[in-house]
Amino acid sequence: MTARWIAWSDVSHQFPAADAPQLIGMIERLIDAAAVAEHDVEFLRQQLSDMCGELGASGAGILERSPHWNSTAQTGRWNQADIPRDLLADVLDRDAGVATTIEGTNPGGLVAVPVSGRTRTGGVLTFTGRHLSAETLSLAVVLGKTLGSCLDVLADRSRSEKRIESLRGILKVSLTLSTVKETEPLLELIAREAVRILDCDRASIFLWDREHQEVVACPALGVEGNSLRLPDRTGVVGEVIHSAKLLRVDDAYHDSRFSRKVDQSSGYKTRNLLCAPLFDAEHKLLGAFEVINKNSGDFTADDETTLEDLAIQAAIALKNTRERESLIRSHRQLTEQLTRGVSLIGESPAMQAMRSTIRRLAAIDLPVLILGESGTGKEVVAQTLHFQGPRADRPFVAVNCAALTETLLESELFGHEKGAFTDVREMHRGKFEVAEGGTIFLDEIGDMSPGGQAKLLRVLEQKVITRVGGSQAIPINARVIAATNAHLAEAVRARKFREDLYFRLNVVTLDLPPLRDRPEDVLPLAEHFLNGFAVQARRPRLELSPDARKRMQSHTWPGNVRELRNLMERVAFLAPNDIIEADDLAFILSPDQNRNNEPSLDLGLSEATNMFQQDFIRRAIRRVRNNMSEAARLLGLHRSNLYRKMRQLKMSEAGNEGDEDLELGDEPV
Repeated sequence: MTARWIAWSDVSHQFPAADAPQLIGMIERLIDAAAVAEHDVEFLRQQLSDMCGELGASGAGILERSPHWNSTAQTGRWNQADIPRDLLADVLDRDAGVATTIEGTNPGGLVAVPVSGRTRTGGVLTFTGRHLSAETLSLAVVLGKTLGSCLDVLADRSRSEKRIESLRGILKVSLTLSTVKETEPLLELIAREAVRILDCDRASIFLWDREHQEVVACPALGVEGNSLRLPDRTGVVGEVIHSAKLLRVDDAYHDSRFSRKVDQSSGYKTRNLLCAPLFDAEHKLLGAFEVINKNSGDFTADDETTLEDLAIQAAIALKNTRERESLIRSHRQLTEQLTRGVSLIGESPAMQAMRSTIRRLAAIDLPVLILGESGTGKEVVAQTLHFQGPRADRPFVAVNCAALTETLLESELFGHEKGAFTDVREMHRGKFEVAEGGTIFLDEIGDMSPGGQAKLLRVLEQKVITRVGGSQAIPINARVIAATNAHLAEAVRARKFREDLYFRLNVVTLDLPPLRDRPEDVLPLAEHFLNGFAVQARRPRLELSPDARKRMQSHTWPGNVRELRNLMERVAFLAPNDIIEADDLAFILSPDQNRNNEPSLDLGLSEATNMFQQDFIRRAIRRVRNNMSEAARLLGLHRSNLYRKMRQLKMSEAGNEGDEDLELGDEPV
């Protein structure tokens, strides 16, 4: 085929004024069609047909070079093979239209003009037909420019629609991510959604292990165990982590930053990829988010934006999930520690019966009233009821009612609203709200004020609270365990305690026996406390000597288990040796025991005086840990006079200062 005549024209070329209305009408129709078009191919086919009718052409088509010439759209009697390729190249190079004649399957006139715009380059609009002439060239040039602008509009709209669809997908993902509570399922979900939204083959989250300078991929498809650990400077992921910048690789195997190690081990082939850094809300780098192998073409700038948006959602969800897992682990560890630490020690019949009763009551969600002397372990029993029951994973909140005034007690138990008191600027949640789902332990319930008793009764009956200064009834779900060392029945008779509250609390009663009534439990309790405090004092295991055991069993323990615990704490930190002697106990005996250790009135004054002096000297020597010089100074004597006095009292002498072989007897201080 040959060109017999040719004419060139650019957009500045003048066209006859008579053609202006026709041109304006064509442009308006193009713009109106572009405003409602959904697909550019259908738009082009329709407009090519309309333009053929306006220009008197028998056929039209659009050819694009990328790099070979291909038809984008065509209509009528138009044959791509009839169009000279060198002529098309000249149209693009000159950015001007051409009118000529061609020979071929459809010989006649040919008009070719560039179709150019922001989003489309390398396109040529061509018209063929016997009636085409150079006069139609100016119209065609303007139509080509207008068509390019319309295609820009369509491309912008398509990009906006895709962006909106991506944002919808990301929003849907963010809502879904909030329902996943564990890290590994979360990462797998994020990877699946990224593959769907970005229309690619694979995706992985790489978490950065700074301490070991590694990245951990999850999921790692095609890798055994679905998890992969790599040095944190490997490949594109390493580049992204250390530069903290997004990277796009269009040809992976020809990019020096890409590492083929994973492909070689899995048999997979990476064509292209996109990798973005993962930052948390504090802009701390958590790792990298990588997507691989776009299903159609290469990743685009829009894909980069979408991946960055996904990375933000993924980082937030990942941080929240990790924090939740950490809190759950901490809560579980604390619960286990508390459960191990809360135990009822002793094998007396009373304690065996108490443990059996607690096992039955723990699963029954009823109020429990614990009675017993001060120091018998009422809070330990309450904690045991909590941790052996179905509420063990929920809070255990203890309140000492005796330590709070009526106004403060109400605020502590039920909370207060902002402005309820002078200078109160924040809302405060009460103990009942804090204990939601768990247990609230009301210690010293017998000392609660009348007003507090009335409000507590309402809570027990209606299961709702009202904050101080508020009016809204707040439903609560907390088991109530109360304790007192007072005789509530007598308090009810004396009208110091509400009878209806007493009966509400007295559904189940546990009466703890004092330690003096179960002497067989003294030594097991002592050893339990002693072992625990020895660990705190960073000492080896401590043991009680036979004399120390005998002395402990002879004591009446007016302070009950609390007194015993405090004694063992003091001994664990202060005893000089690993074997605890009777002298090391150093507890203050009760008046009855003091009277039992007083010298008998059957003794003469001289012998009683000697016994007192012996005991006094022993106390001084023990106080300074057998340093005889210090003991003499403490007693106001010279060391030689102290030895002389000890010989007079028939006490063993110490040959050297600091001698620890003195026979100081076994009387406790």
